[in-house]
Amino acid sequence: MKKTKYCIFRFVLLSLILAVFGCKSVSVLPTKEPVKRVELKSLTKEIEKATTKIKTFRARVKAKYKDSKREQQINLNLRMESNKTLWMSASILVPIAKLLITPNRVGFYEKFQKTFYEGNMSFINEQLGTSFTFEDIQNVFLGNPVTNMNEGEFDRIDHPQYYVLISKTENKQLRPTYFFDPSNFRLKEQRFIVSGTSQSLSIKYPKYQKMEGKTLPKEIVISIFDGFNLVQVSLDFIRTDFPKNLSVPFTIPDGYKKLSL
Repeated sequence: MKKTKYCIFRFVLLSLILAVFGCKSVSVLPTKEPVKRVELKSLTKEIEKATTKIKTFRARVKAKYKDSKREQQINLNLRMESNKTLWMSASILVPIAKLLITPNRVGFYEKFQKTFYEGNMSFINEQLGTSFTFEDIQNVFLGNPVTNMNEGEFDRIDHPQYYVLISKTENKQLRPTYFFDPSNFRLKEQRFIVSGTSQSLSIKYPKYQKMEGKTLPKEIVISIFDGFNLVQVSLDFIRTDFPKNLSVPFTIPDGYKKLSL
């Protein structure tokens, strides 16, 4: 009888030990370095919890453009209403261009050549070799991954600094790779390779800022490689707030010539 009780006690104790250590192997807590033994489902859940969700967002941005031939710096006013509107006004001492993106429309005009364009998201995707939606563009500015991490299937790549997840889906036009900070699960880079080409798009987030309980990028660096040339755009968010109401003035002036793209 005593032997039977002892065996039962050992079995219960062993079960508790396995349960405790089993939980430790899959738990995901903020750490300085990536945890090697971690369940992907738990990791993607923490990443999704760290994403930024807002209703309205407004910022002043210093933008630097650089390619192999020239560098240019402009100032941007950025306004965004979640799932509805993304608006920009660019200036170099004086206003020079405006851009308006909605889920169904892309429009812009510039004052130097007095030209404008009106169309849909295909315009942006043709320039970048992507298949982004309005929500994807919105997530880029919020520092969120383009992919819904709870819905995608990923493989993890070992990395000394970051949690690196790569999409297992290979039949899409783009195959994204994501780099996440283990200390807060925020996105550090999202990288896209255009299938069947040497073209790539990289979006890095060197710094974040926290305001009114919300975490947003302080800096974004976008790099586009078309197989031959590298173009880089750096965005520095110098002032950001969350107004209740936003105006997005956008009227194409009379006499402007429509671009045929």
